[in-house]
Amino acid sequence: MLLVALTGNYGMGKSSVLSLFRKFGASTLDADKIVDSLFRKKRILTKIRHLMGDRVFNDNGSLDKKRVADVIFKNVSLRYSLEDLLHPFVFERIEDFTKKKNIKNKILIIAAPLVYERGYENRFDRTIVVHTTEETALTRLEVKGVPRRDALCRLKAQLSIKEKIKRADFLIDNNGTTNETKLQVEKLYKKLLKEAGDENHQRTRRIRRELS
Repeated sequence: MLLVALTGNYGMGKSSVLSLFRKFGASTLDADKIVDSLFRKKRILTKIRHLMGDRVFNDNGSLDKKRVADVIFKNVSLRYSLEDLLHPFVFERIEDFTKKKNIKNKILIIAAPLVYERGYENRFDRTIVVHTTEETALTRLEVKGVPRRDALCRLKAQLSIKEKIKRADFLIDNNGTTNETKLQVEKLYKKLLKEAGDENHQRTRRIRRELS
């Protein structure tokens, strides 16, 4: 199975590109949605309460994700601790998915925001980076109601998009129109389908893990 990480920086269109891959027939997972589901698990909430205290919880006991974001993007150490808590469960879900589901075309594309920041690229066969200019990302986020100050705070917490572009196996330029992005996704998906038929891609991932 070809495991492909789809990443990029905040507001650059990772989720939209994942949706396009899904429309073309790829099996997909979104790490952010997995995290959202974890935020509803009692045992996870208990761990988060021990880590961050009552300040990030609503009166009814549910997690206030905005408060969580406000706290962790101002405290690097706490952000890493929360990631260390959640990420093993995320990879566990991914592993379960690959075992239980008959992956069409033997390709699974996983949207994940922190592939390079946390050194997870060796867990995948290939990486795709979706990129735009920072200004494009900020403008699109403002349209969605995200204040520029908040967006900049999140962008600064991520590895620069220029560095991610250097490390990527494949790139999707999302600065243009939806149709322009769609054409890129279609072309890349066809390429990945060919790679999925090559058994050597799994050997590549094993070698990367051994070297990490």
